[in-house]
Amino acid sequence: MVDSTHISTSKDIQRRTGRTFHLATRLLPERVRHSTYVLYAFFRVADDVVDTVEDRDPAEQRAELERIRAEALGEREGEGVLAAFQELSERHDFDDADVDTFVDAMLADLETTRYDTHEELEAYMRGSAVAVGSMMVDVMEVEDPEAAKPHAAALAEAFQLTNFLRDVAEDIDDYDRVYLPAETREEHGVTVEQLHRGEVTPGFREAMRQELAYTERKYREGVAGIEYLPEDCQFAVLLAAVLYADHHREIRKRNYDVLSSTPGLSTTRKLWLLAKTRLLWAVYGDPESVFYRVTGLASTAEHAHHHGDPQPAP
Repeated sequence: MVDSTHISTSKDIQRRTGRTFHLATRLLPERVRHSTYVLYAFFRVADDVVDTVEDRDPAEQRAELERIRAEALGEREGEGVLAAFQELSERHDFDDADVDTFVDAMLADLETTRYDTHEELEAYMRGSAVAVGSMMVDVMEVEDPEAAKPHAAALAEAFQLTNFLRDVAEDIDDYDRVYLPAETREEHGVTVEQLHRGEVTPGFREAMRQELAYTERKYREGVAGIEYLPEDCQFAVLLAAVLYADHHREIRKRNYDVLSSTPGLSTTRKLWLLAKTRLLWAVYGDPESVFYRVTGLASTAEHAHHHGDPQPAP
């Protein structure tokens, strides 16, 4: 078993740095909850090497990430959170490729600050998000992981894309990173200089609208796979999806202005969403039905009909 001190430390890290995800994590069964704290802390330890506003030597950061990789893979003895992650990896037989892909994505953050296309962004997210979703499926001990993992990947991407859209100002001001793909920015006449100046132009609003729609397609694909998760994990994952997706409501409420200030959910709003999701879960017991009713997003068929697209076969 992972040391209780490591669990407590990991829980504190998640509580401080990932409050939205922390609320959902608390609703997981203990067998999964404690492991999720450790997973999140591992990801945060690596992410913190990259996400620093202090002047850091990139060579030192790369060396530190390689040390984290070696400890995560069990090639050298780990301490603290990394020791707990090693034990977790052995217990659940994590794929070494997931660890490698994740650390590679953190290394990429040291050098890549712009993405030209959605394909390039998705390649990055295969490490920064999809690998995370894959390990969560392993921790939950899903009965049919091959069926669950593509949906888990889409949901993990959706969460990260929501973070990107929420944090446009912070990413460019603090780290000089732009996760809005150049193909979208160029289509709507949005320049990096405008983002630096915090100019919310009609083109920027249209670019944000387009990227929200792109992200919501990921939510539809991801939420469709919650049914493959163990029953005692489904509600917590559903709530996480509801909480992250609710940022889209807030962004639209601001008329897509995420440059003046960073949108967020108040504690009152989160608790209201928790209560509403739980009530509808008791009534319907179906992740997709509840997600669409709480968030107000259209289901795949409704979205296709609204936009005049061919509807999928029943």
